[in-house]
Amino acid sequence: MFTERTSVGLDVHARSVVAAAIDTATGATRTARLVPSHEVVLGWVNELPGPVAVTYEAGPTGYGLARAFASTGIRCVVAAPSKIVRPAGDRVKTDLKDAVLLAHLLRMDEITPVRVPSVGEEAARDLVRAREDTRIDLMATRHRLGKLLLRHGHVYSGGHAWTPDHERWLRSIRFDQYATQAAFDTCFEDVIFTAARRSQLDRQIEAMAADSEFTPIVNRLCCLRGIAPLTGFGLAVEVADWTRFDGNSIGAFLGLTPGEASSGDKHTITSITKAGNSHARRLLVEAAWHHKPSYRPGNTMLGRWNKAPGPVVAKAHQGNTRLHQRWLDFDARHKRPVIANVAIARELAGWCWTLATM
Repeated sequence: MFTERTSVGLDVHARSVVAAAIDTATGATRTARLVPSHEVVLGWVNELPGPVAVTYEAGPTGYGLARAFASTGIRCVVAAPSKIVRPAGDRVKTDLKDAVLLAHLLRMDEITPVRVPSVGEEAARDLVRAREDTRIDLMATRHRLGKLLLRHGHVYSGGHAWTPDHERWLRSIRFDQYATQAAFDTCFEDVIFTAARRSQLDRQIEAMAADSEFTPIVNRLCCLRGIAPLTGFGLAVEVADWTRFDGNSIGAFLGLTPGEASSGDKHTITSITKAGNSHARRLLVEAAWHHKPSYRPGNTMLGRWNKAPGPVVAKAHQGNTRLHQRWLDFDARHKRPVIANVAIARELAGWCWTLATM
């Protein structure tokens, strides 16, 4: 609830900050264009009639400004950009209008806040997303190399690609044209270096998963099939505070719930919303495929169970059994596997929440 005297909206960019302040007592509006320095912004806000509350949209500039306000005792709400209501007929958009709109919305308690992660959580998230970017780079470099070889009639048929045998086959390829050989060497070198970079990031993530503030949550999540330490650590740092949700809302946060487009007598259920955290959603969708084969806990799973409390292990065993049975039910109903897998991923998110909050 808004209880402060002055509401401040900030339109934050890399090279400028446009500020608008509304004094609730007098109705006066004060605006300014500031340099993107925490000290300058804090100094301007401190000159306003207090107490003061501030808001700005979450974006590429990060959460440093919110932490700076928190350190001085000023309430700062970081707004979810997708939840900001703008007039449908307003065709003029400027930095100043955006700042004034934010100040008005804050004053009316119409801001949907996002959670500001701690410095440690943000650092771990940077590591996980660096690994995700490297995975995408590796896939792109492999595709480029494969298409180059395909154009020149080289197709590997000795088994699965990107195995030691496949790598030996790649090293044996030679081209008559110098330019083609140079292009091939460059693409192959990119694949090797990117794969090495991904392996290095994997080792760093596994080290943090084994010994960090996220280790208890990772050990709990890894009791479920399809969630190895890399996946568990990724989910732990992307969601961070699991107590914000319940078994139903965690699926909506990850964009795994169906959308709806209904009006009058027309009622239409659409595909999943894909809102929220795309990184965590991808991890869960990939993990859900592991619940399709028969469920027989092996040595790897038993080793992970030894790191978690007994009640968590019992609940995880129940979840693994349930999710495999769900796969059998979908197969019996002849559901498309990709659609069934997303439904399994949505339920898997709920089981993750259960284990994390036990």
